[in-house]
Amino acid sequence: MYMDIKKLKKAAQIYGTPLYVYDLSIIDRQLKKLKVAFNKINNYQIHFAAKALSNISILKYINSLGLGLDAVSIEEVKIGIKCGFKKEEILFTPNGVNFSEIREAVSLGVKINLDSVESLKDFSNSYPNQPVSIRINPGVYAGGNENISVGHLNSKFGIPEERLDEILEMELDKKIKVTTLHIHTGSDIIKDNDFQLGIKKIFSIAHNFDNIETIDLGGGIKIPYFEGDTETDLDNYAKIIKDELKKFKSKKGKDLKLIFEPGKFLVSDSGYFITKVNYVKKSSRNTFIQVDSGFNHFVRPTLYNSFHDIINLSNPNDEKFEYSVVGYICEKDTFAEKRIISKISSGDILCFKNSGAYGFTMTSNYNSRLKPSEVCIYKNKLTEIRKREEFDDLLNRQIDIFKDWHF
Repeated sequence: MYMDIKKLKKAAQIYGTPLYVYDLSIIDRQLKKLKVAFNKINNYQIHFAAKALSNISILKYINSLGLGLDAVSIEEVKIGIKCGFKKEEILFTPNGVNFSEIREAVSLGVKINLDSVESLKDFSNSYPNQPVSIRINPGVYAGGNENISVGHLNSKFGIPEERLDEILEMELDKKIKVTTLHIHTGSDIIKDNDFQLGIKKIFSIAHNFDNIETIDLGGGIKIPYFEGDTETDLDNYAKIIKDELKKFKSKKGKDLKLIFEPGKFLVSDSGYFITKVNYVKKSSRNTFIQVDSGFNHFVRPTLYNSFHDIINLSNPNDEKFEYSVVGYICEKDTFAEKRIISKISSGDILCFKNSGAYGFTMTSNYNSRLKPSEVCIYKNKLTEIRKREEFDDLLNRQIDIFKDWHF
């Protein structure tokens, strides 16, 4: 996993820290991997999961690669349209939203993917017998963390199998027309069996729908977070899918289109989160590296216990020591515990690898901290694609009702 240390240090020098940097060439590399694995699947489309990284410059670049978009909010739908994605290649997959969002998405001309019988009933009343996609809960527990396992029976996501008869009855009565079935079991899936269970389930359900045209298999493909880490076997994943396509055609006599929705797979490895060391704080049990950021900027290690390799850009090849890297938020704010890293001193620049997905999109102003800037590397050139927040940004939308009061 090559990284341009000089380029990243230069980014920190020019734009300051904390900072997100994205190397667009790595997105190209990851897309090529998918295309190689899926080269024997005849009819498929890749939709990028906008929630992973929604900067408009990144989205425009991804659109230029010929991808569609997976959107989970009406705001993501509007951003996608603004970035040039074709409306018919944007799939809106909300969860529990007010029906007004669905109505607005329909008016914008994007495709609709619903995950409850209740929302389907509202849809059928407003748009009888219109094509629609439905998200199925496959009853499969899979993923690298319980917070990102979303296909099990206790999950809020998707329509459980026991309610399919209601949907089939609605279709029989010409109230709805299900043309796409969608499934997403979780993120960071490595077990072939977990993928296989979900894929077999969705293809089995597809036999019940006469108008079915497309199967959307969601995302979940695991990437390695460090040298030697496990990852999804893409060739075997593709083989499982091809076998199910073949079985479906032999029974139903028609080919199905496939949609894949990678997010993390495409952009995670392209991203680097860069911080500066404030202090090296020593105790009898630990040496804490206190950096100029916190989980307000990069929440994944705290929320998901995710591993991100940490490189000392200022001193990458020195003797290694054990450190705990922590942030400045007034809670347990730990990026890494007892990690072996090249010798660190105050003022050093640290880089967290694999930070392109669910990094900036999950930032907050907690502790009234300002959000960092974003920079991309394109054709070997550094370009700022989001400016760092300033103090006034914290106050801009607040209303001071006591402005003219005297207590």
